[in-house]
Amino acid sequence: MAWTKSTNTRHTCNSGEGPYFGRKTPGCPRCDELLNGADPVKSWNYHKDRWAAQHLEALKHHDCVKSNCSVICTFGDW
Repeated sequence: MAWTKSTNTRHTCNSGEGPYFGRKTPGCPRCDELLNGADPVKSWNYHKDRWAAQHLEALKHHDCVKSNCSVICTFGDW
């Protein structure tokens, strides 16, 4: 069974700041989740880059004829 991070699990090791130099401390609730296979928290840049890749893919596959665009296509300008 894969572990998932709950939204309120916090590190109690190293005064709640998280693992010291990436070392996980058994007994800390969040470290225990990570040791059992939970995914680390993804950064904002990871999500932003995924969104940008999806947006570029949609632009590549846009067809003005099928979408019935007007004289000036504004698809993706939002």
